[in-house]
Amino acid sequence: MNSDLSIRNEEYLLIELCRLDFSNEHLSRIRSLKSVITDWNYFRNLANVHGVAALVCHNLEKHKLISGIPEEIVSYLRSTLMISLSRNTFNTESMRDVLRMFNAEKIKTVILKGLALENSVYGSSGLRQMSDVDILIDRNECIKARKILMSNGYESLPVKSPFHEMIIDHFGKHLPSLIKNGTSVEIHNELFGDRKNLMTKMLYDSSYEFNIKGEKAWLPRPQIFFLYLIKHLWLHEINNESQLRLYTDLIVLVEKYRDEIINNDLLKYASEAGMTEILAWHLEPLRDMWGIGFPEWLNEFIDKWNSPDFSNKFIFFLRSPKDNPPDDKAGFYRQIVREIPGIHRKFLYVLGDLFPSIAFMKNRYKCKSAWKVLIYYPHRLGKIMWLFGK
Repeated sequence: MNSDLSIRNEEYLLIELCRLDFSNEHLSRIRSLKSVITDWNYFRNLANVHGVAALVCHNLEKHKLISGIPEEIVSYLRSTLMISLSRNTFNTESMRDVLRMFNAEKIKTVILKGLALENSVYGSSGLRQMSDVDILIDRNECIKARKILMSNGYESLPVKSPFHEMIIDHFGKHLPSLIKNGTSVEIHNELFGDRKNLMTKMLYDSSYEFNIKGEKAWLPRPQIFFLYLIKHLWLHEINNESQLRLYTDLIVLVEKYRDEIINNDLLKYASEAGMTEILAWHLEPLRDMWGIGFPEWLNEFIDKWNSPDFSNKFIFFLRSPKDNPPDDKAGFYRQIVREIPGIHRKFLYVLGDLFPSIAFMKNRYKCKSAWKVLIYYPHRLGKIMWLFGK
């Protein structure tokens, strides 16, 4: 771990606990850090906002590191672990029902993110905290899948505009969330953004069959999954938020599937996805903060794209992972529009952003009257400046 950075002991301890495999050296370092912690409340709060409190609790108890930690901190961590286990069990049961519907229609369903990681690397023990269930469906079937869920009691979050409804399967990270009895399902059909590459199709086609509560599902192969998780993390970061939970996902994948991930295909596929620099930037903290050893050719690749700005940003997110106003709203907006295929779809997306539905506007601007909403529409025209600004 890089000790030259200005990071508090509580922050170092949290980083050290964000993994599944521990060497004797790791455990010795954790014991040393524990002995000098002065603000356990800060440690607890940081574990909570980073979404890793359940994993931290598990690791502390598994390796007999609980002693010396204030009882109220231990109680909080244990409570979080129990809540996470209950939540994940509930989501898994709900996913079984979703899979039953889709399998009956022969719709191949690839499980993504939290639920995929919980089943493939975390061990179905509530260690990977999650809220939504994310799945990947072929673009040609995603609308059909959406209609199946809606006909079975799932309610969709509102679409911003009728214009967006026309291109609902061609923008954003996923279709509008579908919610039933506390379970939120997000149907993805594109993961890497640039429709010119074939990475989403590769992840979908190469996924392997897996059983969830007696129902057939598919999980992504580790290497393409690893790249997708980095792309997902990067999208959070350009929106000025990040969590150790998302870095921990990368750590545990590399710990379990090192040879399948760390090979020359990694750089080839990163280039295909247009994320060469993004990959290098996110491998650097894995190496320098978590001590993951990489072969020399990969270290040279990381050093080639070294970015002090990204290292500083990592420390900023370590202390303030969420609720930061975006640094560049215009740039983030242009990124969204850039990844929508076809000029006509880009036009419809922007049009829908400029002229959302009355229902959306009433909710967005907290207006009870439809007439009052009208005064806010000119304000929406400012997004035109975002498209052409620097």
